[in-house]
Amino acid sequence: MGKNLIQQKRGKGSSTYRRHSFRAVGKARVQDRGSAIITDIVHSKLHTAPIAKVCYEDGEEGVIIAPEGVCVGQRIVIGSEAPLELGNTLPLKNLPEGSLVYNIEAQPGDGGKFVRASGGVARIVGKSLAGVIIQLPSKKRKTFNPACKASLGVAAGGGRREKPFMKAGRKHHYCKAKNKYWPKVSGAAMNAVDHPLGGKRSGRKGRPTIVPKNAPPGRKVGMLRPRHTGRNK
Repeated sequence: MGKNLIQQKRGKGSSTYRRHSFRAVGKARVQDRGSAIITDIVHSKLHTAPIAKVCYEDGEEGVIIAPEGVCVGQRIVIGSEAPLELGNTLPLKNLPEGSLVYNIEAQPGDGGKFVRASGGVARIVGKSLAGVIIQLPSKKRKTFNPACKASLGVAAGGGRREKPFMKAGRKHHYCKAKNKYWPKVSGAAMNAVDHPLGGKRSGRKGRPTIVPKNAPPGRKVGMLRPRHTGRNK
């Protein structure tokens, strides 16, 4: 029997769970155009961290993830010749071990892919022949190409998740702005026609998980089947 699952709704390409990209201030990517001046710091509906509008030397404008401690009118430098100062972007091979970085490139020239959320920060823990080893916010260590660039500092907006929503209405508007599926309902709480784990005809809600009679010894774990049913005679 066919069922309308939320996974199918997400995967078929409908606009219900697509992010509204037109609401974004712009594509927050660091461009290798020399130095730039921060002209404004704004909020973007699709980014958790504050966004800094910058004007490059050649007159082109762009947006980047703002680091903590910057202000309007501050000059930032992008490239291998940039000094080791807050907000500047340099190749990983030019950064010393122990440096705090964010907005790390996955491939040289992509503008930054890792550690971009508000309050995000990573640390350079070592350098080897394979590349530069960085400890990500998840405590996982990843090796990057030494030519990849990263910004010095911590992404602004830290502590955002420490403030509770307090009521469901605020969480509703927050998820609606980003077009997220909320509230999340478990499959066992649904009706039988809505999910394979739904229904409550048995004593235990959800699909039965009793081990089959002919299961091999390795599978005989969890809810074992009864030895027999009916009255003892």
